[in-house]
Amino acid sequence: MRLVVDLNRCQGYAQCAFLAPDVFTMHGDEGLLYNPQADAAQKEHVARAVAACPVQAILVEGLDEPAAHAPREEASHGR
Repeated sequence: MRLVVDLNRCQGYAQCAFLAPDVFTMHGDEGLLYNPQADAAQKEHVARAVAACPVQAILVEGLDEPAAHAPREEASHGR
């Protein structure tokens, strides 16, 4: 799972740090530190953090693994 936080959009509400503290950490009042390669074990916590971000600053690749692979499987069967 790969994370990208738009730090220009982030307003430091810290909902992500509260919901996924092993991935997101506040540094001071407004600075956000995060692990861009979050462990798959944190998937549920990251999903909650993404949903709770009031400014939608968190983008995640690989959050919905089965849905991401479905089109490739269909394409490989089409002839």
